[in-house]
Amino acid sequence: MRVLQLGPFPPPHGGVQSNLVAIRTFLRENGHSCAVINITRHRKADSDEVYYPNSATQMVGLLRHLQYDVLHLHIGGMLTRRLLGLAFTCTVMRRSKAVLSFHSGGYPSTPEAQATGPRSLAGFVLRRFDGLIGVNSEILQFFHKLGVPPDRTRLIYPHSFLSDNRSLTELPEPLRSFYACHDPILISVGLLEPEYDLPLQMEVLGAARKKFPWAGLVIIGSGSLEGALRSKIAAQPHADHILLCGDVPHAATMQAIARARIMLRTTLYDGDSVAVREALHLGTPVVATDNGMRPAGVKLIPKSNTSVLLQAIDEELTIGALTRSVAPVTDQSNLKAVVDFYAELLQRRKR
Repeated sequence: MRVLQLGPFPPPHGGVQSNLVAIRTFLRENGHSCAVINITRHRKADSDEVYYPNSATQMVGLLRHLQYDVLHLHIGGMLTRRLLGLAFTCTVMRRSKAVLSFHSGGYPSTPEAQATGPRSLAGFVLRRFDGLIGVNSEILQFFHKLGVPPDRTRLIYPHSFLSDNRSLTELPEPLRSFYACHDPILISVGLLEPEYDLPLQMEVLGAARKKFPWAGLVIIGSGSLEGALRSKIAAQPHADHILLCGDVPHAATMQAIARARIMLRTTLYDGDSVAVREALHLGTPVVATDNGMRPAGVKLIPKSNTSVLLQAIDEELTIGALTRSVAPVTDQSNLKAVVDFYAELLQRRKR
């Protein structure tokens, strides 16, 4: 089987990137080929069947000339006209089966999604795909609301590739020095955007240090708020105990999560976070805003509530480690489900 994936290829590392890399690795390990076309602004030289087109024209040229049986597009966020245009382009490559994974778990609850129906542009484009993958049941219900037949949809939770992260014994600087002089470490991994409510974490750290004076907060990720967050950190009396790292290589990020005492996922809007699942896989406790789709084992809190977040951190640090038991997810059944879906679609007659 020859698969071509379109989506964000790391760096930077995020949930969609991790899932894409996991599928690619699983395919290759099982005797299939998998190329990737990166669709983000991050550019590198083409290598190892990963392509970085500089324009839409170059991307379409790759779609026309590369050899593949399945074309798999990964998107997240809002269903903008730009993304729908890209999705439509994927469906006109009729020599292959077209598959879409929609990773924005919270999108169905937005006003835009609730106002979208079968007669919309989104409905027209999504119905053209041979297969649609949702990361939660709400997304599948959204597909069905737009008129997509249920036999063309699958619920498959995202997966990240972790097997190469456990051999790393050294954290890169400045993480190494920060970890050496702070304990407990609270960690946050995500985009530096308003919906991640990062000022709440900074405020709570100051309160937590009254009981845990060596506590520190590590924030990994990049985004539009980086400059504003650095200024906000500098104004905090506990600024030296907050490390805003920017993007960090995925293996090092996994080590940082594994060595942290708690992962924080405070959000105003969020989907089914791969970072949360990675933390659970590594055995790191997670305190996260309740969005209705967190996996088992996460300590849930309401949105923007400083006192409840502080209480959750205190409970986890004082008694949680003694009573908590998390069964890590070690199988690759979700990756197999994706490849099985490919195979099933290839067996169907072209429409």
